[in-house]
Amino acid sequence: MRNRKRLSSVSDTQHHLNSPFTVEWNHQLFNTDSAFDVGGAFSEVCNALSPVKVLPVIDKGVHQSHPELVQRMEKWSQSTNTNCCDPLIIEGGEASKNNFTTIELILESIHKEHLCRKSCVLAIGGGAALDVIGFAASIAHRGIPLVRMPTTTLSACDSGLGVKNGINYFGKKNFIGVFDPPFAVINDFSFLSTLDDRHWRSGLSEAVKVALIKDKNLFDDIESQSKQLIAREIDVAKRIILHSAELHLLHITTGGDPFEKHESRPLDFGHWSAHKLEPLTDFTLTHGEAVSIGLALDVTISKLLGFLNEQTHARILSLLKALHLPTSHPALANPELVNGLEEFREHIGGKLTLLMIEGIGTPREIHELDSTTLRQAIEELM
Repeated sequence: MRNRKRLSSVSDTQHHLNSPFTVEWNHQLFNTDSAFDVGGAFSEVCNALSPVKVLPVIDKGVHQSHPELVQRMEKWSQSTNTNCCDPLIIEGGEASKNNFTTIELILESIHKEHLCRKSCVLAIGGGAALDVIGFAASIAHRGIPLVRMPTTTLSACDSGLGVKNGINYFGKKNFIGVFDPPFAVINDFSFLSTLDDRHWRSGLSEAVKVALIKDKNLFDDIESQSKQLIAREIDVAKRIILHSAELHLLHITTGGDPFEKHESRPLDFGHWSAHKLEPLTDFTLTHGEAVSIGLALDVTISKLLGFLNEQTHARILSLLKALHLPTSHPALANPELVNGLEEFREHIGGKLTLLMIEGIGTPREIHELDSTTLRQAIEELM
């Protein structure tokens, strides 16, 4: 009896304390052609951050294409009296995200260089490298400030701006990862000069994506300037990349869901199939190419569902082709592609939510996709 009384007494005194709090964050984007000039963008970031140490981690492809980069950074370090560690060179590309090897290398360097939470990791590379470096920085000491310096059209106009970091696991894109925004993002357009044509073009798919769901004027601009973009006219490319980057940034900061707690994922338009196509092709498709095919698939589904008219559908596919981007691939016929729907639902949580479009700049959500419509869309593209 005494035990029962004691338990009852404890129950009577229990209460619920609700104490919400908010965290302020200033998501900064710098655009430049010379990030490491004294007084330039990286100097401005370091003046605000005041890092104890800076550890540069550089995508191997960038290091090879820009052999003068390390020397420029050393000169900057000496001129600004900043404690800059020797750069760590890592493998870039999607393969770097398929295991923990690169993560362990970065963590080992953070450990040996005695970085603390008042230090800074400077990530220089394409989207995959930024994902890996950001993930390592986010788990060391529960988070070391990260500065991203994207070096591809794709990362400059899209992924470099995001607040996500991660690696692939179980054959699934970004299965392991965290939401951890960078202290700043610096788009240094000088890095784009050494991109090969394939990677230059493939990143443009993300600009088309954000235009399709958010800004008809950007779509019109890409369409009217497609020849100049393919010819790599840098002034045109800068304008398109900046417009795309700003739309991505504004969605993250003003869209009301920066850490993707809701079921809707507007910036993942065309991505449910893209994320499945990449492993199905052993990553022989770049992410940007897979997104282009994913866009083609979803705008075709939008047409078949009666949301999108034939003329606009044809116009979108024509633009992707004008940018020398793929709209089809044999892997679309792989029966495993449909598994991408469930993997996407599982990744976002809750019920399946896919974005389709009723017109350029006019998105519409759906919560189911029947196999007949999907199969018909694939057959039409192939």
